[in-house]
Amino acid sequence: MSDTASARQHMIDSQLRPNEMNDETVIQAITDTRREKFVPKSLGGVAYHDDVIQVVPGRYMMGPMVFGRLIGAVDVKKTDLVLDIGCATGYSSAVLGRLAEAVVALEEDEILAKKATNILAEEACDNVAVVTGPLTEGLAAQGPYDLIFINGMIDYLPQSLINQIAEGGRLICVINDNGIGRATYVTAENGIVGKRVLFDANIPELSSFKKKQKFRF
Repeated sequence: MSDTASARQHMIDSQLRPNEMNDETVIQAITDTRREKFVPKSLGGVAYHDDVIQVVPGRYMMGPMVFGRLIGAVDVKKTDLVLDIGCATGYSSAVLGRLAEAVVALEEDEILAKKATNILAEEACDNVAVVTGPLTEGLAAQGPYDLIFINGMIDYLPQSLINQIAEGGRLICVINDNGIGRATYVTAENGIVGKRVLFDANIPELSSFKKKQKFRF
């Protein structure tokens, strides 16, 4: 077993399984995805540490434990069309692509989008399409989506994204609740939108979803 394969297995055994991550399908998808390929080469040695990794200034890859719990919470199906918002270098899209039928990877940073496209092609993630556009708007033209996954903590959840959830679909995100990240599971069924907090999660914010400060004079 190579050093990276050993590190990947150690991540599974020490970070995911002890934290209620026992879905073997998800674990296999994470095991089969070479996380080190989606980070800067200088950080390849820490790709499997339980911490966030900055891929470019201001943008991060989630730590394995939080990412695994979020993916495990949404029961990705082989028939799902997924919208991955803020895909960065494409790691989350690669994992989701192993679980779903197809993934639309939305990224607003053109440099990151190009990196994601190249890495995903190298990793033979043929059912993932990278699209450049504003994260807060989603991509209604390709929807609705069975699952929407948001990569980063957000101050608010735009109605435009809720509108892109398919009937019976779901959305998973981490919402900033006075400085505490709340992993939130959103469902849409029979015209009713439901929200449920699953667990606390500390991950970096997506600046596109920050509320604008109101200035008082």
